[in-house]
Amino acid sequence: MTQAKHIAVLMGGWSSERPVSLASGKPCAAALRTRGYNVTEIDMDRNISSVLAELSPDVVFNALHGPFGEDGNIQGVIEILNIPYTHSGVLASALAMNKEKAKFVIAAAGVPVAESRVLHRLQAAEAHVLKPPYVVKPVNEGSSFGVLIVSAEAAHPPQELYSDEWPYGDIVMVERYVAGRELTCGVMGDTALGVTDIISQGSPFYDFDAKYAEGGSQHILPADLPTALYETVQKHALTAHHALGCRGISRADFRYDEETQDLICLEVNTQPGMTPTSLVPEMAAHAGYDFPALMQWMVEDASCNR
Repeated sequence: MTQAKHIAVLMGGWSSERPVSLASGKPCAAALRTRGYNVTEIDMDRNISSVLAELSPDVVFNALHGPFGEDGNIQGVIEILNIPYTHSGVLASALAMNKEKAKFVIAAAGVPVAESRVLHRLQAAEAHVLKPPYVVKPVNEGSSFGVLIVSAEAAHPPQELYSDEWPYGDIVMVERYVAGRELTCGVMGDTALGVTDIISQGSPFYDFDAKYAEGGSQHILPADLPTALYETVQKHALTAHHALGCRGISRADFRYDEETQDLICLEVNTQPGMTPTSLVPEMAAHAGYDFPALMQWMVEDASCNR
C-alpha cells in the first residue's frame, strides 16, 4: 500500500494578515485530509526552518499571507531545505509583493496600470503629489491594509500618514484613482480562470471587510461583460502571471471604468485567499474543481526551484 504524502500546511505567522492566513490554512488542511493526505498544520514562528527540517514533509502547502509569507522570505527557506512547495517561488513572490516593482514588470509586458508615485509617507502627507482623486497604499501589504482613498474634494492628503502609530511601513504608493467596477481573474497553472465582478456591500472599494466578512461583498461569476472585454481581462491576468514568473495559483485584480473604458491592473496576488468567502476557490469551482480537488491540484503541482 502506497503511503500517503505528508503535507505541512503553513499558516498564521506574525504579519498583519495573520487572521486571514489562519482562516485560509485550516480549510485547506481539512480539504487535503479528505483527499487522503497526511496533514500537519503549522502556525509559523521564527523557528520555522528547524520545525520543517525535523518534520521533513513531502510538500509544504503555503497558506501564509503578508510579509515573510508571500514576499519570497519563506520561499527561500523552503528552497534551502529542498522541500517541494506550492504557489510562486522566491523572485515572483518578492516582485509581486512590491507593488512598485510589480507594476513596472507587468506594464513592460503590456498590462495597463495606473499612474503612481512611490515616496515616504511623511512626504505623501505634506501635499497632494497627484491630482485628487487618488489612492494611498502601503507598497508591501495585502488584504487592503492601510489603503486610503483621497476624494476629488480633499483639501489635503490623509493625515493618518503622520501618525507614529502607522503600522504599514514608511514607503507608500500614491496611485491615480480609477472609478468603476472591481474585476478579478485567477490563473491556475497556465490557464486563466473566470472573471469575477465584485460588488462591495457598504464599502467604497474591496477592503478588508468586503473581502472577509460574511456578506461583505457579492461575487458575480462569470462577470457580465462584453466577450471581448472578458477575454482581455483573462489575457492580462495570464500575461501578468507569466511576466512576474508566477507558478501554481495567482489572482490579478482590476478596475474598469465603464464611462471611459479604462481598464487597469491594480496588483497580482501570489497567495490569494482560500477562506470560505475567497475568490479563487469560486473560480476553480466554476472551472470544474471543487475545493478538495483544487487543494489536490496545488499539492501535485508543488516543486522546488519555482
